[in-house]
Amino acid sequence: MESIVYGIIRDFGGSVSAEHGIGLHKRPWLSYSRSPAEMALLRRMREMLDPRGILNPGKVF
Repeated sequence: MESIVYGIIRDFGGSVSAEHGIGLHKRPWLSYSRSPAEMALLRRMREMLDPRGILNPGKVF
């Protein structure tokens, strides 16, 4: 069911997340609405803001 719903969202240019970010449950679907370049930028920003990885460890961004 999720692949159908998120596929429709992707086809319409929507997003699988809201302003609060992406959760672990939606992690597999993040590439439906974010390009590899966007995801790399988000990772780099997180690394810059939290270089020791202590804020919300294990979470995506």
